[in-house]
Amino acid sequence: MRALLGVPTPIFLLVVYGLCPSMTIGPKEGWQVYSSAQDADGRCICTVVAPEQNLCSRDAKSRQLRQLLEKVQNMSQSIEVLNLRTQRDFQYVMKMENQMKGLRTKFRQIEEDRKTIMARNFKELKDRMDELQPLIPVLEQYKTDTKLISQFKEEIRNLSAVLTGIQDELGAYDYDELYHRVMSLETRLRSCMSKLTCGKLMKITGPVTIKTSGTRFGAWMTDPMASPRNNRVWYMDTYTNSKVVREYKSMADFVSGQESRTYYLPFKWAGTNHVVYNGSLYYNKEQSNIVVRYSFETGRVLAQRALEYAGFHNVYPYTWGGFSDIDLMADEMGLWAVYATNQNAGNVVISRLEPDTLEPLSTWNTEYSKRNAGESFMICGTLYVTNSHLTGAKVYYSYDTKTSTYEYVDIPFHNPYFHISMLDYNARERALYAWNNGHQVIFNVTLYHVIKTEDDS
Repeated sequence: MRALLGVPTPIFLLVVYGLCPSMTIGPKEGWQVYSSAQDADGRCICTVVAPEQNLCSRDAKSRQLRQLLEKVQNMSQSIEVLNLRTQRDFQYVMKMENQMKGLRTKFRQIEEDRKTIMARNFKELKDRMDELQPLIPVLEQYKTDTKLISQFKEEIRNLSAVLTGIQDELGAYDYDELYHRVMSLETRLRSCMSKLTCGKLMKITGPVTIKTSGTRFGAWMTDPMASPRNNRVWYMDTYTNSKVVREYKSMADFVSGQESRTYYLPFKWAGTNHVVYNGSLYYNKEQSNIVVRYSFETGRVLAQRALEYAGFHNVYPYTWGGFSDIDLMADEMGLWAVYATNQNAGNVVISRLEPDTLEPLSTWNTEYSKRNAGESFMICGTLYVTNSHLTGAKVYYSYDTKTSTYEYVDIPFHNPYFHISMLDYNARERALYAWNNGHQVIFNVTLYHVIKTEDDS
């Protein structure tokens, strides 16, 4: 996921762990995968808990190579010590050479005048000879170093022989074949990652406050179907009596307030539950159960359709009111409408819509009261409903449209500004966009995946 306040290169981090005590997986079973939109530094994360395999580090040849590496490192350290000592002793020997030159001069003087200065010169000669005594152990040390160097030469010959043997054994593997195997593994990894598009909601973290602006109620969003280079942000302040949509070229422009374009819709909207999907804005027309599709490219309404029996104008809103009867949203599976009807006793109804014509493709009736819901959002075809819009809210209920089953869940999340009037999932960003009491914030989501893989042994 991109960093929220700029457009740096996306980073995708794959972390592979061993088995944990709470999860026992046989070596031929599938991977357990947790993916998360971003970490604290804004990096995209996919965490994979994989079955334990025979690692290459346990191979006999790998151990042998490590032992050889340790020998080479030890030899390198010894040679380094020898080099330092040689440099030090060379200075010492140079000093001794100068002293021996002085001795030669003294011997000549003694020969020329043995009688007059014999006693004094012999004493001075003795002192000079005493100064040469420390040179003897230095020269002896060089004998030892010579032996050490001979040992190094022998070790290097042995290492070369061993490495040659290993190379001969590895010669059976063609380098092109190894390259193709690496490429095949990379392709399989990418294929595995492509399966991480959907999962079950496990955790909501954050939020990160992007900006503080507007009234207490509103909506802001990006297009989950846009290309990675298209990072436009749309901003719709208040929940009624407005037609103005503001566009920003990037998240950074949105934060700095550099508006790029303003759109004036043909109809006012109701509520805050709008969505931008594949270049069009979908919203609930004020005082009606009509869904409008508006094209940003053409500036025209491309389609509008009434949701049959859907309540509107605060008949079946979320707990905070605000004409939030009809909630339009998008996920990995497509475009959705969440609302309530008298026929379903005011409980939540889910309809998957055809994006071009707004025709309902499938509809599910749940048993969760729309008026008791704080907000809701879709992830991978599952509707998640919060129990409140205030502090202490949590995801309390989920309905899976793939199996037409529901369950009560307990996924808390932080509501720092005490009042949420818009909460929508963005499949491209793998995050929840929220309008929190005049603050535009983003929550991170963690999804749980089960991926079945074949035994590669």
